[in-house]
Amino acid sequence: MGRPAFHLAIPVDDLTAARRFYGEVLGCPQGRAADTWIDWDLAGHQVVTHLAERREAVAGAVDGHGVPVPHFGLVLDITEFHRFVDRLRAADVAFETEPRVRFAGEPGEQWTMFLRDPAGNALEFKALADPDRLFAW
Repeated sequence: MGRPAFHLAIPVDDLTAARRFYGEVLGCPQGRAADTWIDWDLAGHQVVTHLAERREAVAGAVDGHGVPVPHFGLVLDITEFHRFVDRLRAADVAFETEPRVRFAGEPGEQWTMFLRDPAGNALEFKALADPDRLFAW
């Protein structure tokens, strides 16, 4: 069946802004596109930005901090994570949650950060101290 990948469709209100953010800022290669949607390759996963109305977002709590819900993102290795932080800072991206360590000293210790695309969709990028502990408690 090949390598596993997810498919995620997200609402955006401006495809030009989505093209700049996903293509230029995040560095995702663009795939197929039409007048109302664009496919993006996010580390081998298909994210599709569709012109659509957005749902109201809510917040949850993780490790004592607010977390936007819904959200999606990637698990990176620590070196990639910090390189990506540098790329985002160079592009003057505003962080919803600044890069930080959460679950310090626990099996799921990780660097994490949240940001929003131009349509307000929340994205999380994280890197675990021990990648083999992604689902450990």
